This record gives sequence, C-alpha cells and structure tokens, in this order.
Amino acid sequence: MENNRELAKRFSDVILNNSWVANNSYKNQLTDLPLEVVLLKYQSLHSIAALAQHVHYYIAGILNVFNGGNLDIKDIYSFDFPPINTIEQWHTFLAVFWTDAASFTQKLEEMDENTLNSIFVKKEYGTYYFNINTLIEHSYYHLGQIVLIKKLIS
Repeated sequence: MENNRELAKRFSDVILNNSWVANNSYKNQLTDLPLEVVLLKYQSLHSIAALAQHVHYYIAGILNVFNGGNLDIKDIYSFDFPPINTIEQWHTFLAVFWTDAASFTQKLEEMDENTLNSIFVKKEYGTYYFNINTLIEHSYYHLGQIVLIKKLIS
C-alpha cells in the first residue's frame, strides 16, 4: 500500500470508521452522547467535549496547510474553545469535525510521495509524513482517554 493511502486509512479509522487497531473511533464514541456526559469533568481530567475539540483543533490546523494556508495553530491554544452549552452546539461541532476529517482523509489520499517526504512548514517540524503520523498517534491517545472517561462516569 502506498504511504498516502496507508496514512489516509489509519487516520480515517481512528476518527470516522471504528475499525482496525482499536475497533473504535471518535465517531463511534461521540455520537449520541447526552450533553451531561459530553461536558462532565471527571476529577482533574478534561471533558469529552474538550478532548474532541482539542483533536479537531490539530486536524483543522493541518488541513489548512494542506489547502495552501498557513499553520496558524499553537499548542498553547489547543484547549481554548468557546463553551458548548447546548446539544445543538455539540451536534454542530461534530458535523464540522466529521466534515474536516473526511476532507483530511481525501487530501491524504491525493497526496504524492514527494509531498509526504517534504518539509512540513518549517524544517524543525519535520516532514508531512511525520506530522500526519504524529496526529494519528495523538488522536488514538485521546480516544483512549475518552473511552476511559466514559467508563469512569458510567
């Protein structure tokens, strides 16, 4: 399998398709949750909403680069979001999350090997491949947190 298709599949699996490694995904874990569960902060842990928004923040930021824009995201802002107060706001967020994830997957499928091996924005950030792979790993890490939080609060 070509690297771009492999990365696209791995990314899509963790966000949208609930298959392969964890037999789970963000879409599977976040769909149909009551607002109380989404917003609950268990002890010192982030809420499920905050973790989902955090992961989406990085997806949207990297997708912006894929679309020819700048890398405008910064780690210090990766948990700064307007509050979600209603189930409608949560559903709106999820719709954007799924749309951006599908666009991200498509961009990966279209990416050639030269781009994957080229510098991502700045030399110190490494290659596109490195950043995409890191995003996938980061997404699995937070997916695990979401699963555990749901178990702790049920």
